[in-house]
Amino acid sequence: MKLWIGNIAPDTTDDEIRAFVTKYAPDLEITKLLRIEGDGSRPAAELEFKDTPYGSVEKISMRLHGMHWKGRELYVQTMAR
Repeated sequence: MKLWIGNIAPDTTDDEIRAFVTKYAPDLEITKLLRIEGDGSRPAAELEFKDTPYGSVEKISMRLHGMHWKGRELYVQTMAR
């Protein structure tokens, strides 16, 4: 299962994204982070995790969706591999 985080502030670094997700889901280990810039107005990131417990990615998706971070309301959803 993958996690899609959209509407990230353009100046956000990969390390900041990793720290943000880890803050709310310390049991998930991020193995891959792919940036999706699009037209630049609402950048996104796709994250993959190692050996996720059942339902854990869905849980963090619900927790982060709609959260305001760095002046932006995040759009978060899960994606099948």
